[in-house]
Amino acid sequence: MLRDLGFAKCRLSIAVPHEFGYKDLSSLEGKRIATSYPRILESILAEEGVKANLVSVSGAVEITPLVGVADAICDLVSTGATLAMNGLKEVQTIYRSSAVMIGRKEMGSKVKEEILSRLLLRIDAVMKASSYKYVIFNLPEAQLEAVAAVVGGMKSPTVTKLMETGWVSVQIVVAEDTFWEVFEQLKALGAQGILVTAIEKMTE
Repeated sequence: MLRDLGFAKCRLSIAVPHEFGYKDLSSLEGKRIATSYPRILESILAEEGVKANLVSVSGAVEITPLVGVADAICDLVSTGATLAMNGLKEVQTIYRSSAVMIGRKEMGSKVKEEILSRLLLRIDAVMKASSYKYVIFNLPEAQLEAVAAVVGGMKSPTVTKLMETGWVSVQIVVAEDTFWEVFEQLKALGAQGILVTAIEKMTE
């Protein structure tokens, strides 16, 4: 695997009606389970010594308990909203999945290696950018050191003097997972006119 691309995340899970008393896979003994992945499910159940009746369906798996075709289902789940709409609850995850990029260990030629390197550079730039925000704000110049200690930026904040004496414009890059904490600290330090934008591409 060359890269976990971080999108199309989902999981293969067991789901049952809310009234179903599920404890573990043994609860499925002798039950009818609808799935589009019978071989995977059969293998998992066999490992646990569970015998169930697998009902292979090619779509709309989540409605099978409602129409009396199955007692439980094994299907791909992303948000769980479709399960909820059909009166089902997710009770056990079998596998987790996401989009990945795979390739040979040896590309076979320098040309292919160069193309792959360029492609990975572009993918990495987009993926990295999705984890950060670009923030611009005005700040009393006297608070610059305090702000630098809080945010840092990629190396240090970019600072531009404003026409109004004692004020500067500051540009920083903030990690998505710490954004609101940093935002609150900026406000407390007197930052004004805070503008937040997404970053399209980004490298170190």
